[in-house]
Amino acid sequence: MKAIVFAICFLCATAALGQSIGTPTMNSTYQITTHQQQASARPMAQEQSLLQGSGSVYIAQGEVPLWEVPLPEPPTVPLGDVARAYRKQHETAKKAQFVYSQVGSD
Repeated sequence: MKAIVFAICFLCATAALGQSIGTPTMNSTYQITTHQQQASARPMAQEQSLLQGSGSVYIAQGEVPLWEVPLPEPPTVPLGDVARAYRKQHETAKKAQFVYSQVGSD
């Protein structure tokens, strides 16, 4: 067990050392590269077919977003009826024959 813990600590230390070697030190400066090219208006490229050479691909037409699909209305039960049903189930449920209590649990 000690050998496994030692091996894990050794691997973690090696990984931490490898990460610290690759980081820049305090003496080096980091220069941000500037890009001289700016956004400008250009004509759009010609369209290209993504289905070149595939004859077994069919494209469905008329897709409907999921939020537009009507869902069936769930049956609504009044809250009072639900409470009455729970109360009736509680009255008819089996009761415990004995109560277990632990005495002197200090």
